[in-house]
Amino acid sequence: MEDLSKYKSNPRTAYLAETFERLLKEEEEVRSLAADDALKALSEEELGHLAEQKESLVRQMEEIAEAEAKEDEFPNEIILEVRAGAGGDEAALFAKELSEMYSLYAGVQGWSVSLVSASENSVGGYKEAAFEIRGRDCYRKLRFETGVHRVQRVPETEKMGRVHTSTASVAILPVRKKTSLEIKPSDLEIETSRSGGAGGQNVNKVETAVRIIHKPSGIDVRSTAQRSQLKNKEMAMSILIAKLEKMKEEEEAAKYAGARKAQIGTADRSEKIRTYNILQDRITDHRIKESWHNIEKILNGGLDPIVEAFENFAGEFEAGEE
Repeated sequence: MEDLSKYKSNPRTAYLAETFERLLKEEEEVRSLAADDALKALSEEELGHLAEQKESLVRQMEEIAEAEAKEDEFPNEIILEVRAGAGGDEAALFAKELSEMYSLYAGVQGWSVSLVSASENSVGGYKEAAFEIRGRDCYRKLRFETGVHRVQRVPETEKMGRVHTSTASVAILPVRKKTSLEIKPSDLEIETSRSGGAGGQNVNKVETAVRIIHKPSGIDVRSTAQRSQLKNKEMAMSILIAKLEKMKEEEEAAKYAGARKAQIGTADRSEKIRTYNILQDRITDHRIKESWHNIEKILNGGLDPIVEAFENFAGEFEAGEE
């Protein structure tokens, strides 16, 4: 088997590969016995059993490798970033609403959600926030949420009844177990500081918050919610790798205008993708030209109609490419 070394180096298939190697040795021994006419029939029967076992092992290893490839394309862990855009306090409040919408949707799906870092403004909105979401199909279902979300409504503080337009940007970053990226330690600038906000006296006294700057790209990531500096550093590195991979992916997608991703959108944070019109109780996605009503339900985690529409839309392009 030509790819045996590949399976031996994979922790998930190493045991199966080693078993396959043992069967190969047994096969050699049995073949040597087949030269003896008295043992020939017995040897051939044994060789048949060994061949069946080998086939079963190859099938298992291929299935595991296939599942890993699928998981690599659609990992079960993402970083969700939300950032307030134009609109001041109203934009920050909208950014927090979007964060809550995704968190509630994650709860319905049985996914886990944990805060990585957050920066609030004076009215309790998010200037920016990052969350780690883990769960089956989380990237596959949320991958088309990246972009600028726009809300049109009359703010509670608006006395003249005028409609305001505010924006918030969303980024969905897949966290993959394998990466081909090489990051030199000399390219990183790592800073530590005290975590702000609630968390007890220990959090405020010890420098647990971590900020990593990737000097070649200028990407700046932070992790403040973990209790130890080491865990915050690990999380910040995961986010950095996810961002660098996303940047590489966007650069490659830009080269091929006919690619499926380009048909749905560039997955660029600057692309205006969706409008939430509160007065008309309507959400419109500008990429697939589709609208949904019952905004309150959707903002409370009822994202299924939008997610399903994008799954169908993506499926049409996948079918068209075959």
